[in-house]
Amino acid sequence: MSRRLLFLVVLLAASLNASAEDLLMARSRQAFPEAMLTLQESIRNHGYVVQRVQRVDIGLTAMGYQTDKYRVVFLGKLEETRELAAAHPELIPYLPLKISIFAEGNQTLLVTSNPATLKALYPDPSLAVRFDRWERDLRSIFEDVRFIE
Repeated sequence: MSRRLLFLVVLLAASLNASAEDLLMARSRQAFPEAMLTLQESIRNHGYVVQRVQRVDIGLTAMGYQTDKYRVVFLGKLEETRELAAAHPELIPYLPLKISIFAEGNQTLLVTSNPATLKALYPDPSLAVRFDRWERDLRSIFEDVRFIE
């Protein structure tokens, strides 16, 4: 595993004690700018809103990396996020959903924590339905980015 990928996996999984099977990952042959556009379009097509895009390259530059192609995309359904935060404040650290996207050579990688892993922490059946939907949607979004050339 490359140092860049390892760093992002650790960064993304900081709020969960994640192992490899707890992550969703995809590689796209698209260059970073095109993959970022495809990602944002797919997010919208799945009914989510891009709530924020955060650059993480400042910290990486301090570690010796020379790139500006690292972002964390925050996404969610605004009403759902508000509803869950009010009804289940313990979920606030996991909201909104987050996808790390970064360039590796001429390709782009996407990584996120698998929301289905939250079922072990929050066994409420009504939450399990949402966690499963989020997982399906994220997998579909990743497939969109993976297969568009």
